[in-house]
Amino acid sequence: MQTNQQQGDGIKVQQQLPIIELGINVDHVATLRQARGTTYPDPVLAAQLAGEAGADGITIHLREDRRHIQDHDLNGMMDEQDLPVNLEMGNTAEMLAIALMLKPAEVCLVPEKREELTTEGGLDVVSELDALRQTVIELKSLGIRTSLFVDPDERQLDAAKNVCADIVELHTGAYANAENQKVQEESLARIVEASSYAEKLGIQVNAGHGLHYRNVEAIARIPEIVCLNIGHSIISRAVLTGMDEAVRTMKLLIVGARNTPS
Repeated sequence: MQTNQQQGDGIKVQQQLPIIELGINVDHVATLRQARGTTYPDPVLAAQLAGEAGADGITIHLREDRRHIQDHDLNGMMDEQDLPVNLEMGNTAEMLAIALMLKPAEVCLVPEKREELTTEGGLDVVSELDALRQTVIELKSLGIRTSLFVDPDERQLDAAKNVCADIVELHTGAYANAENQKVQEESLARIVEASSYAEKLGIQVNAGHGLHYRNVEAIARIPEIVCLNIGHSIISRAVLTGMDEAVRTMKLLIVGARNTPS
């Protein structure tokens, strides 16, 4: 546990601050490879380098159209990766069969549309209760922790609790893409409220989407958030500075922010 000194009534009190973890999404290493149809760069090697630089976990999204991560990448990740693997996937029979066969440490169920560039919003858990509950039950029967990618909305969090999800990953896209400071502050407030609410429900809170080196600290200061899953900004920086620098810099930012909460 990290610690922090707080002043109260003239007396310093030692406060325990929860550790924050960094999950690295290596999808866009595969995007670069697929652009030319080569065998490089290798997302499995990228994941190994991220781990050596201080990452706490690896996230990959096996999409239905296989636009970046391929099946052999996932197989290689499971065989060669020491860090826990978080498999993002749509709630389909094909993806469920793959997850049940490979048994990643964690599965994060996400909405998926073929035409989107990236995941555009959270799952509508409220309207998909039965289908999601069945998938969660099957995954958890094999010891796979289950996460739902959701917007910071209490109705969706209640539904996540209803289907017995272990984790919610709060969609930070509205915060990251805010057009001005007022909108960003309103979006941040919703994430803060949702984090507190989810923790009260007994659900682990992760967060991600659109986070980068200039906007991550405010999210990292939210004490209920256990892990930030970040991909595009880190891989983009790694192209210019290397994976080691890109990961270490992000890890320093989020740990530093957690140590100096506002």
